[in-house]
Amino acid sequence: MGTPSVLWSIAKKSFTVGLVTVTVSDRFASIVPVRGASMSPTFNPKTNTSLGSLSDDYVLVEKFCLRNYKFSHGDVIVFCSPNDHKEKHVKRIVGLPGDWVGTRYDVVKIPEGHCWVEGDSSSSSKDSRSFGPVPLGLVNGRATHILWPPHRVGSIDRKVAQNRVSSS
Repeated sequence: MGTPSVLWSIAKKSFTVGLVTVTVSDRFASIVPVRGASMSPTFNPKTNTSLGSLSDDYVLVEKFCLRNYKFSHGDVIVFCSPNDHKEKHVKRIVGLPGDWVGTRYDVVKIPEGHCWVEGDSSSSSKDSRSFGPVPLGLVNGRATHILWPPHRVGSIDRKVAQNRVSSS
């Protein structure tokens, strides 16, 4: 007779923990892996192994910035790709609504409700230079700290592109 009540108790606790975890992940913060070299050297700097492989960094993504879309130049954000909403990108904000951003071939004015993002390693980055300004509604949060690997734990520096942006 005690077995069903023990199982029920475990099921209730597991459900509660799961619900709290989903709520925290959805509303406050989450952990996201950063893959690829588009944000190197900020994330995934090349290791000195014989394979020369990249190790994934894991970052803390805070979501309080989404309440009023409070972002600054140089923030690193996580967002859904404008071309494929299942795909997530991690890039740095170069331009905010109303800014003029100089590209290789043109000058672009960032429309209201959008931002211009670029990877730190421009040669290997699929970013606003490829798909244009990103709607702020696609932003999932701001990356604030590297959590993994242990030797790289720390806050993420805000880097502002010089002589690329002018405000209107």
